[in-house]
Amino acid sequence: MDYFCHETAVIDEGCTIGKGVKIWHFTHIMPRSEIGEGCVIGQNCVIFPEVVLGKNVKVQNNISIYTGVTCEDDVFLGPSMVFTNVINPRSAIIRKDEFMKTNVAKGVTIGANATIICGNDLGEYSFVGAGAVVNKDVPPYALVVGNPAKQIGWMSEYGHKLELDEDGMGTCPESGEEYQLENNKLLKIEKA
Repeated sequence: MDYFCHETAVIDEGCTIGKGVKIWHFTHIMPRSEIGEGCVIGQNCVIFPEVVLGKNVKVQNNISIYTGVTCEDDVFLGPSMVFTNVINPRSAIIRKDEFMKTNVAKGVTIGANATIICGNDLGEYSFVGAGAVVNKDVPPYALVVGNPAKQIGWMSEYGHKLELDEDGMGTCPESGEEYQLENNKLLKIEKA
């Protein structure tokens, strides 16, 4: 094995697990799921069939990732955050053919106890605050908080809230990378 799996974890046959993955206590990885290289999956998690996790995804404790969810590279899922996959669940009605897809793009952070309602996509490097309830798409680099989640700013790729000047320019205090807001879209300025 090219990955670590705690002795209490259950790994079903038919899943793909990349090199350097760490799977901790009481976690269940179900068939046909794909776990990319370098992922860390905390305690008491369930990865359902056909879930795809890119490289370096961090799944904190007590998270279920349901069929229909894809997390691209470098996603952070905070403790006890929640995904859904059916918009109108009922115990007595089977709706497995109605699973909705949710895509979590590269570099997204989802805070502890946040809820992502199915069918909504999170743009690259967006940041969902702890406890937020996302019920619509989140633009790239957006910072959203509250219930329902509302955008209150823009984030750098390093996870800092950007202070934009009157021209819509902002600089990440950690990386020095510069960003420009144009037509309500934040763009990272690429250096030559």
